[in-house]
Amino acid sequence: MLRRWRTPTSWTVFRMDDRLLLMFIGVIVGICSGLAALALNRSLEFMFETLHHYRGYPFAFLMPGIGAALSALFLDKVVKEGAGHGVPEVIYSVSKYGGLLRLRSSFSRLISSCLTIGSGGSAGPEAPVVMSGASIGSNIAKFFGLNDRQRVTVVGCGAAGAIASIFNAPIAGLVFTVEVILGEWTALNVVPIAIAAVAGTEVSRILQGNQIAFSHPGFRIDFADTLASIGLAVVTAAASILLTRTMRSMHHLSSKVPVPKWVRAFMGGCAVGIIGIFLPVVMGEGYHSIREMIHNSFTPGLAIVLIATLVKILATSLTLGWGGSGGIFAPSLVVGSLAGLTYHRIISGLWPSVDWVNEGCFALLGMAGLVSGMLQAPLTAIFLIVEITGGYNLILPLIIVSSLSATLCHYLEPASFYLKDLVDQGQLMRPGTDARVLSDLSVAELIETDCITVTGNMRLRDFIGIVKRSHRNYFPVEEEKTGRYLGMIHLDDIRPYLFDPLMYDVVILEQLMNPRAELIRPHDDLGEVLERMDRLHLFSMPVVSDGERFLGMISKATLLDQYRKELRVQTEQSA
Repeated sequence: MLRRWRTPTSWTVFRMDDRLLLMFIGVIVGICSGLAALALNRSLEFMFETLHHYRGYPFAFLMPGIGAALSALFLDKVVKEGAGHGVPEVIYSVSKYGGLLRLRSSFSRLISSCLTIGSGGSAGPEAPVVMSGASIGSNIAKFFGLNDRQRVTVVGCGAAGAIASIFNAPIAGLVFTVEVILGEWTALNVVPIAIAAVAGTEVSRILQGNQIAFSHPGFRIDFADTLASIGLAVVTAAASILLTRTMRSMHHLSSKVPVPKWVRAFMGGCAVGIIGIFLPVVMGEGYHSIREMIHNSFTPGLAIVLIATLVKILATSLTLGWGGSGGIFAPSLVVGSLAGLTYHRIISGLWPSVDWVNEGCFALLGMAGLVSGMLQAPLTAIFLIVEITGGYNLILPLIIVSSLSATLCHYLEPASFYLKDLVDQGQLMRPGTDARVLSDLSVAELIETDCITVTGNMRLRDFIGIVKRSHRNYFPVEEEKTGRYLGMIHLDDIRPYLFDPLMYDVVILEQLMNPRAELIRPHDDLGEVLERMDRLHLFSMPVVSDGERFLGMISKATLLDQYRKELRVQTEQSA
């Protein structure tokens, strides 16, 4: 005799309280994403140590090209995923599909980015671990049978746990996820995501110690330094725009080269390898160079630092724009620190009598300015720099640089680097926006089917009898034999004929209908439908299948009524 499986009491308690359930799952996801981040870190360290012995050989410039080519082949041929930064894909999944991500994304970007970065490509490991953590969260949410809203929160838990683990910075993981990935601050999101960030951080601390990523000796900030941070914000904003536009230009340029993806990646990687012969600082993630700059041990002169800033931008664009795998987080930190160093040396030369804080402080501020400008997420930049450096005494200039840099970049590039392509393609649907609310509705659930159809060869006299028993002003016209949709009749268009009895038996409806009336297809986007209704001053539109069959009508009143109901549901879920 089969015994019925019974739900454990503890699981029943979780099911009774969604918040408790999400907190419980957040711990699991945070631990898993933290382990994924550590796996990538250890793999990169292994590759750096293994390949370091070959850097002095004449063929060393080929290594970044080979790594990028293998990365592109792995993504394109093995796991069947396109190259990319990872974060835009997560944001798109959250905004369009309720956080659904494939299981293979939990490891695919880890492997591909390890090949690219470990071989010397100029990219960062942060975006790949965000993609991995988000995919882990999505599939765990699927395992627990969570709804879309809950799954989005768990995806955020995965992203937060990954960022928190890789930087040993739980607050930065929380703020990055809410500010960049989800785009909304709600009680339902914040608590489980914070718990996941803490879990990911604890995994990092247990397995590799409670280490500050970029420790520094401490800085004494004076008024002159705070005032100078305004100018630094302008410099970092300019560097952010230059990095953004150079990467897009490289991507467009590479897409026009008629060779396979892996060959393009190889070409870009080899170019980085050649640059690295003369400026090794541009290769890899660059964290070692950041540490040197913060500790005032970066010895190259002003001209070399300025050139290195521009060449790091070029190397990152060649790596990612030509098909390599990785993120922009680490390159932004390197470019920012180089820009801050350059700015400090310039103002020190112009005003030598001022007792400036040492250049390591401006390197940190430059990092915040670049991250803030690229992501247009000032809170993420502020908390990230504070946590990874322990530099709470920098908070005032950090706020100035981050907020001004993000604001200036927003004026020049209204969408951040991660969101630009999604905005251009109309795929960004943040919570509470029209696009997001309407995306949860479909044409099928709005169709009104109480319309009376008429045939094209019907006489006007017969039609008048139909008008008397109908409460609508629109009448779809179909072909009698095939049922094919022909057009629409509106009462206002035929009103003159209704008062002329001599026309009743002379005119047929095909002569009176509008064959070019605006119509809706079942797969049309409701946001575009509503925009067309507003632009053309329409209150109803027919829905016609691809097989030219009339399905019903959609009215603006019904659409807006369903919009209001869906907005109320989403608002209640967010509370």
